[in-house]
Amino acid sequence: MATAAVHPSGNLIAPLHFYSPPLDGSPPYNLAGDVPPGAIPRNFSSIPHPISITDARPFPHRFTLDEDAFQILLSQPPSSEVSFTSPDSIAANYYPEIESLLLSTVPGADRVIIFDHTLRQSTPSAPREPVQRVHIDQTLSSTIQRIHRHASSPEEAEALLQKRFRIINVWRPLNKSPVETFPLAFASSASLRDEEIIPVEHRYLTTGYTGQTAAIKYHPDQKWYYLSGMTGDERILLECFDSEALKEGTKVKGGRVAHTAFADPRSRKGAEGRESIEVRALVFGP
Repeated sequence: MATAAVHPSGNLIAPLHFYSPPLDGSPPYNLAGDVPPGAIPRNFSSIPHPISITDARPFPHRFTLDEDAFQILLSQPPSSEVSFTSPDSIAANYYPEIESLLLSTVPGADRVIIFDHTLRQSTPSAPREPVQRVHIDQTLSSTIQRIHRHASSPEEAEALLQKRFRIINVWRPLNKSPVETFPLAFASSASLRDEEIIPVEHRYLTTGYTGQTAAIKYHPDQKWYYLSGMTGDERILLECFDSEALKEGTKVKGGRVAHTAFADPRSRKGAEGRESIEVRALVFGP
């Protein structure tokens, strides 16, 4: 009689890949979209470090956006979006659910602007695979740029910039069974130092848009977590930037979460590849 596969769980040590600067000392950049033949996708590299990663499954409610810049949400209702294959269908069905989730979960939030999403599959033929480099999706500069780009008018953008503003990604797996491969690791923002965050120019070749992400230097004091056996009814809020962190005396500990997919050495051979969707949103208020 066959037995059900048991997903990896518990604390572990696994290599995470951290920033290594360009050899020529030039500012780092990354190319997004279709990279033309002969172009260098990025001019910096990564170096692996063995990291102790704590399983957050026993205490998922311990983490907050203000302290850790991530939050774990369990037992979320089923989505009206079933296939997660059509961008238009995702925008029509899933985006309103994400907006409602953020407005009801993030204290003081009164406005949400969803600006894109990414689907990932852990197969070499997939358009987007899990990213195995420690990074942060946005910086102060790119967040302000996003607000000007996605607000309905310059006047609205200026008004929104007077409020507390954040970028929050809502991440979930799409697998029918608990995730066995390439789980997501995230570091508590309170354990990350500003000097470990390296701005990276992020160039979108198809549109000509240039934003900014951040690569992360390794430091042994960083505190890393993952959620074992994550299922489709669970969500992780990943806060990329929080303007409140710029204020004196704030309780916000940085407001930016470093994260990465990682190869779990305990994953069984032939395990189902991880599939996921992350929706990115500007969140305002109070």
